Amino acid sequence: MNTTPTDARAVVEPTSEETEFVFFSGKGGVGKSTVSCATATWLADNDYETLLVTTDPAPNLSDIFGQEIGHEVTAIDDIENLSAIEIDPDTAAEEYRQETIEPMRQLLDDEQLETVEEQLNSPCVEEIAAFDNFVDFMDSPEYDIVVFDTAPTGHTIRLMELPSDWNAELEKGGSTCIGPAASMEERKQDYERAIDTLQDDEKTSFAFVGKPEDSSVDEIERSASDLGELGIESQLLIINGYLPESVCEDPFFEGKREDEQAVIERARTEFGADAMATYPLQPGEIAGLDLLADVGGVLYDGDEATVDVGTATDVDAETTVDFESMADTEAVAEQLQPGDETRYLFFTGKGGVGKSTIASTAATKLAEAGHETLVVTTDPAAHLEDIFGERVGHEPTSVGQENLDAARIDQEKALEEYRTQVLDHVTEMYEDKEDTQIDVDAAIANVEEELESPCAEEMAALEKFVSYFDEDGYDVVVFDTAPTGHTLRLLELPSDWKGFMDLGSLTKGAAPAKGDQYDEVIETMKDPDQSTFAFVMYPEYTPMMEAYRAAADLKDQVGIETSLVVANYLLPEKYGDNAFFENRRAQQAEYLGEISDRFDVPMMLAPLRQDEPVGLDALRAFGEEITGLDDITKDTEPEVTAS
Repeated sequence: MNTTPTDARAVVEPTSEETEFVFFSGKGGVGKSTVSCATATWLADNDYETLLVTTDPAPNLSDIFGQEIGHEVTAIDDIENLSAIEIDPDTAAEEYRQETIEPMRQLLDDEQLETVEEQLNSPCVEEIAAFDNFVDFMDSPEYDIVVFDTAPTGHTIRLMELPSDWNAELEKGGSTCIGPAASMEERKQDYERAIDTLQDDEKTSFAFVGKPEDSSVDEIERSASDLGELGIESQLLIINGYLPESVCEDPFFEGKREDEQAVIERARTEFGADAMATYPLQPGEIAGLDLLADVGGVLYDGDEATVDVGTATDVDAETTVDFESMADTEAVAEQLQPGDETRYLFFTGKGGVGKSTIASTAATKLAEAGHETLVVTTDPAAHLEDIFGERVGHEPTSVGQENLDAARIDQEKALEEYRTQVLDHVTEMYEDKEDTQIDVDAAIANVEEELESPCAEEMAALEKFVSYFDEDGYDVVVFDTAPTGHTLRLLELPSDWKGFMDLGSLTKGAAPAKGDQYDEVIETMKDPDQSTFAFVMYPEYTPMMEAYRAAADLKDQVGIETSLVVANYLLPEKYGDNAFFENRRAQQAEYLGEISDRFDVPMMLAPLRQDEPVGLDALRAFGEEITGLDDITKDTEPEVTAS
């Protein structure tokens, strides 16, 4: 069922003679690219000259349209008025670096150039490079409308607003987490015009795509709130992939459908968009012009969705794999257990893949086996409280089972602690230096400004994260949402910094003794005997490729190897006995094989459940099924304390 097609159409359809823009945002695997492609196709079919742009690190436009696209604008076959481009993030970042460095080669000596090159290794450069490409395409008068698959985040836009006083920063020759301030002066007006355009709802529309799951809607509400604070309003919400009523023929899937419909109703009630639309789950991935036309017709014309279930004979028997045969529970258990030293477990992955549940399940089973266990989350949604049914605060507290504590990093508290630490140090550094040539008040003002950067939030969370490596008395520390290569890269920025704007360097400078501590923590994370990095995903193209790319970033940027993967939400064999679910299972089996080939590490297999496990009993039962930890015994039986 589609709720408000007329309103959805009004959001995306151009209304003036100037180029207009539609941005689609959402986590990996929610169907954002499919909806973007369908929207662009619908617009082109309605005689609008349309450009589709994606900066998705796991682009699948080529698969959806059935032709090669790549890093150049390409006309789409058989669709008049439609062109597309897949911006390669690595290529874009390297182009940004070269464009920044080239004008300086005649002005700086080798040592100064090396400093600039180090600054441009900041992970934030990738985001700004992507934004640069957005800016370029926002000046495209030859198109009636430009559809962006993957919108700039609030994080990126906030980076572009730094420093606010460009000229003052230029005069000091300051540096930033995205390179020397001087390198951005040329594009100052371009960036300001782009941000003005993003904030103008007459020119720009923002749409969020999500799944019919509470966690997905929670993520969208947070992202929309972040953008709202920057003056960017969300006009359209699309809930993608709900179970069609016609295929839910048993209590298991009937119950799942009821839950999904409740989430859709919640989103319709709570989310303050101008329009909302929905599209059902299909038996396979959406590709080809017919299916794209079906999506566009449902979202924008109010058509009934076509769900061509097909028959079980559509399934390629060679790709059908016994899921259980792919799991090596002994190898999985080995990656979870502590040795002589504390074991650190990191569960990471995109939003909505079930990280918190998997982390909590592993922690519960380890504690049940007698290991003193701490589970820590950096998730702002505080899912641990929902999972354990106990309050989880900024400091470790028991959640009702012997040997098991939990903590949630409060980002506001962590940021305030971090700000105080940095500003105190900068003040101390210069208050006794009478001969300094630096304007101390100006330096402190610059630091205060940069502490409004989103990089400061990452560093603050990382500071608190690092502190858990000093927690005594735990055999295992489980992290829900591990730091990414992007975040860890901030710790490796040059300590010999010029100016105060490079926060990664400033952190080292702010507390010199901590430099060694950071190095020790990263060495611990690199050591497979002490740390296990596990990527959680479900077996579909985008979640798999995003996890694969993130794992490559961790290895290339920081030297951390992935040692475990978790394939979540596998369709159970004993429910859904029809062609629709047989086709979905065959697709999952195919991707499980690809995940196994790409990662070549032990795989934990987690089935889709009627309800997410909540409470210690449910977590223990789920853990018995997926972790391989059941054979771990201790001399004493664990006790459950009263909540």
